[in-house]
Amino acid sequence: MLTRKEEIERSIITKFRKEIWRPFTKAVRDYQLIQEGDKIAVCISGGKDSMLLAKCMEELQKHGKVKFEICYIVMNPGYRSEIYDQILENARVLGIDIQVFPSKIFDIVDQQTNSPCYLCARMRRGFLYARAQELGCNKIALGHHFDDVIETILLSIFYGGEYKSMPPKLRSTNFSGMELIRPLYFVREDAIIRWAKYNQLSFINCACKFTDSNNVDSKRLEMKHLIRQFESKNPNIGANIFKSSENVNVDTLLGIKKEGQKISFLDNYDK
Repeated sequence: MLTRKEEIERSIITKFRKEIWRPFTKAVRDYQLIQEGDKIAVCISGGKDSMLLAKCMEELQKHGKVKFEICYIVMNPGYRSEIYDQILENARVLGIDIQVFPSKIFDIVDQQTNSPCYLCARMRRGFLYARAQELGCNKIALGHHFDDVIETILLSIFYGGEYKSMPPKLRSTNFSGMELIRPLYFVREDAIIRWAKYNQLSFINCACKFTDSNNVDSKRLEMKHLIRQFESKNPNIGANIFKSSENVNVDTLLGIKKEGQKISFLDNYDK
């Protein structure tokens, strides 16, 4: 008789093998996200994505050919007690040995009126890098998935006036020797939701004080609904948005940015 923890783990590599496990291992393999001897801090927010990532990383460590270390870190930015308790309970049910580090990020962000979500994300990222480095890690792993990637592309076009994606790995410019990886890069959000429901798991959402008190309308949620609307008519839309970042035809663009420098098509037009 399997324990609940064992049943949840088994579901990842059996029932959800095609939707979760294979896309997860494909991203790790294709983008060379993990190397021998890595020590990786899996950053857990308490949401469905990071909790699933933690279990996938654990399974890969147990059964994969590459040997690496993992630690599971949770930053408490000022969660309400019931939210914090839910994170601890889910970690217990899933058998994740988390290390919790408190911060006052929500209190700081709650005082901001301009781009609070952007500030929160930057502060959280910096905090996680710092704690991971203190623990001797050379990488942090985040739970961003396929839908995060394509939503980011559309957000950059519609609201940023630029074409920008979310890469599967990224070297830190502020923390020497540190790298960020996104192993769920190929996993669709719907598959994660189905996995959670199948295992009767309930996870937190943003839990941000600013969002709760000001009823902030998320632009990312707007992109999510837009993509869903398009995919109801053409199921390939999401995949095509993703592929667009692999097939950029530079010769047809009016300008590109390279290493922070803007280059106009006119700069090389007569050469």
